[in-house]
Amino acid sequence: MGGERRPHIVVMGVTGCGKSTIARQVAEITGAEFLDADDLHPPANVAKMATGIPLTDADRGPWLTAVRDWLRTRSAGVVACSALRRRYRDVLRNGSESVAFVHLDGVPATIRSRMSARRGHFMRPVLLDSQLALLEPLEPDEFGVVLDVAAAPEEIARSVVDFARDPAVAR
Repeated sequence: MGGERRPHIVVMGVTGCGKSTIARQVAEITGAEFLDADDLHPPANVAKMATGIPLTDADRGPWLTAVRDWLRTRSAGVVACSALRRRYRDVLRNGSESVAFVHLDGVPATIRSRMSARRGHFMRPVLLDSQLALLEPLEPDEFGVVLDVAAAPEEIARSVVDFARDPAVAR
């Protein structure tokens, strides 16, 4: 990216859209540090989600602050984080000069099918509907891109890297 500071990349979207898979691949390609924001949830949040109870904004506040603080301490980071609402993304943006959001979007039936197939994750498929209802798409003034989850993970990861290098590529 020339002499410019590389943006942090937040791979966002509803549960089951592939955030962790894509963000991990992007981090490997770029050499940036990877964070699965789920790892920063306090135990009470994990327990709520594991029983199918959606988080409230009050539950999310300290978690989003922890993710923001992680970004502040990295020169280049790739984060898998739902970032469903504009105000949540504003918290993450507040911690860094440059944050690019990559919204992984897709047909709910596809995402639900993927969720049903995964094992050992605390987020239950029943929470997908509440996340879809909460989701606020990226607004025109937000630095980011929307990518379809129907593509192969390697293709999506490459598109993310291309976007981070040259935002005009994905527009």
